[in-house]
Amino acid sequence: MIGGVLGYWSLMLSLRKPSTDTIRAFLNSQSGLALSYLAVGATATAPPPGYTVDHTRIRLGAGQQVFESAKAALGRWDHFKLGWVEAWSPERSIESGILVGVVGRSLGLWCLNACRVVYVVDETGPVSRFGFAYGTLPGHVETGEERFLIEWDHSNDAVWFDILSFSQPRHILIRLARPWVRMLQKRFGQESAAAMAEAVSRYGQLEC
Repeated sequence: MIGGVLGYWSLMLSLRKPSTDTIRAFLNSQSGLALSYLAVGATATAPPPGYTVDHTRIRLGAGQQVFESAKAALGRWDHFKLGWVEAWSPERSIESGILVGVVGRSLGLWCLNACRVVYVVDETGPVSRFGFAYGTLPGHVETGEERFLIEWDHSNDAVWFDILSFSQPRHILIRLARPWVRMLQKRFGQESAAAMAEAVSRYGQLEC
């Protein structure tokens, strides 16, 4: 998870979960700003040197129904519905350029970060792929990029959910709390994958 707290140069925390209006206003303040890192789109090829890389991959099942269910779940941001972390965007569909607010809670405090979708994947072929990546904006305590991808390998019919990210701490307090932050990032990968598997299973049962 490239998630954290609100603040351009400072760290701002809240005892209350940010409202939709708060997130919307925060994203509006970030809309004209450039991304906070140079290797834009690198999750589509290879993460740049000097960053911490996280990679989580889970098999969701097999076949077109699983693939379509996973695509729908990704579009609903089901992989972010974890209770302690959520994602919100003013846009209904995931497209390159849209803004995303990542809201997280840790140690009793809520925090908010701003990201922008940098590319969308929608490919057919021997391996069909669907997904997207977002990158950090200045209103983020880390710098980097995170990609979420659904893959359907037609050679064996397997459907996979794949998360790849690279990040560096941007705020001094995040550097000091790096072991705790790394624990949260690993937890996010595991729980996000589990949430996607649960969503695919749940909606697959509804379609039966």
